[in-house]
Amino acid sequence: MLGIKKPENVAGSSGPAIAVGIFAAFGGILFGYDTGTISGILAMDYWVKEFATSIGTDGKPYITASQSSLIVSILSAGTFFGALTAAPFGDLLGRRWGLIAACVVFSVGVVFQTAATATALFSVGRFVAGYGVGLASALVPLYQSESAPKWIRGTIVGAYQFAITVGLLLAACANQGSQGRNDSGSYRIPIAIQFIWALILSLGMFILPETPRFLIKQGKYDEAAKSMSRLRKLPVDHPVLVEELNEIKANHEYEAQVASGGYMDCIRGDMLKRLLTGMGLQALQQLTGINFIFYYGTNFFKNSGIHNPFLISLITSLVNVFSTLPGLYLVERMGRRNLLLFGAIGMCTCQFIVAIVGVTTASLVANKVLIAFVCFYIFFFACSWGPVAWVVTGELFPLRVRAKALSITTATNWLLNFAIGFATPYLVDPGVGNANLGVKVFFIWGGCCFICMIFVYMFIYETKGLSLEEVDELYETVSQAWKSMHFRPTVTFRQRVHHSEKTQVAHAEA
Repeated sequence: MLGIKKPENVAGSSGPAIAVGIFAAFGGILFGYDTGTISGILAMDYWVKEFATSIGTDGKPYITASQSSLIVSILSAGTFFGALTAAPFGDLLGRRWGLIAACVVFSVGVVFQTAATATALFSVGRFVAGYGVGLASALVPLYQSESAPKWIRGTIVGAYQFAITVGLLLAACANQGSQGRNDSGSYRIPIAIQFIWALILSLGMFILPETPRFLIKQGKYDEAAKSMSRLRKLPVDHPVLVEELNEIKANHEYEAQVASGGYMDCIRGDMLKRLLTGMGLQALQQLTGINFIFYYGTNFFKNSGIHNPFLISLITSLVNVFSTLPGLYLVERMGRRNLLLFGAIGMCTCQFIVAIVGVTTASLVANKVLIAFVCFYIFFFACSWGPVAWVVTGELFPLRVRAKALSITTATNWLLNFAIGFATPYLVDPGVGNANLGVKVFFIWGGCCFICMIFVYMFIYETKGLSLEEVDELYETVSQAWKSMHFRPTVTFRQRVHHSEKTQVAHAEA
């Protein structure tokens, strides 16, 4: 897969686990498509005429900054609450059924948006659909990281971001195809297409296995063995499979001895450091400014004097998709830290070039430079911070708190997504009470990308090639992130549990 070969000492076939993880990534299409449609819909003449409540001095209807702010950001408000409640969905229903429930909720939101003829119902639909997307955005990386072999886990979890970019591209194609219609089909067709993605994902999850780690957590060892057997294509009694399951079980038992797995355990000991790392990473992923391009890109290019902004948005979506593919390869070659540093440096450079060119000159050449460096910026994001943020947060946490901690880090992503979506019209658009920054907003994104560099160097541990259980030892034995490159696991959790039991017996005899 992408030139990454299975190590010779790995038994069985990783094909089924890879296929399962990649299919689960399909949930990213819900996220990407729903995010991508709104940029084009806000610029559609028929939609503006149907939903606008204000008339400009030229006699034409227009959407105010407050209306576009609400319509765009309300999705992220829904996703924030969806991500926060993903933990009980994932822990009570399971990873599989939690994703199926997310598809149902998402579909209800799509119904509301498709039927809407006014801002109120349209906004309610975006909130409900966002709630479903929020559930999926936390549960998909959780499902993937708990199912994937460690040697290719980064690529599989990174495929979630690839699916997001595919969703954005499909949305751009749908908008491009329907924006010329002079009826409600101009916006209803691209919105209603989302039913297809939810149906495919939910039907697939009926067939796919539950994750072995969740089943171990539920005390269902035999079912976990069957699930692992399907994922690794090995008999349930194969020594390698039994060893891996016993290590997962020992890890869970060890964790159960030291903590209950409640929300307070997410901030005890080194868990607080891990949680803040995950939250910081997800917050900075949004502060790079990527969703400014995909939420408001069409209108931004239009206001910058660029002809056919729908086509430019389609081009940026294509760049986003194809630039993610190198990231899926590099995450297992360069590692998590190096790839994030590479991306942050590239994004920072491109953002400042766009900002400087935008404020110093206005010409056809300047517009071409602006488009080119926006595309370069998207490349650096898509091959690094796009996929790797999900990879790292999926690997950070032990089984006892994984669902809860991952829901908090994902909710942080959506909280910043909401804040940026809400604030951007006021920052960028002209008008009374608005900052009217225009292209100068790229100075803000560039400054945030500079902070990304410092954050990665100081706080991101290298977890390439480690099992989820070995990541725990990494955080317990290495105190500084920049020293994590040299870490090698030395003890298994089975040995820890055995040592703990011997110590308890010795104390009892004494």
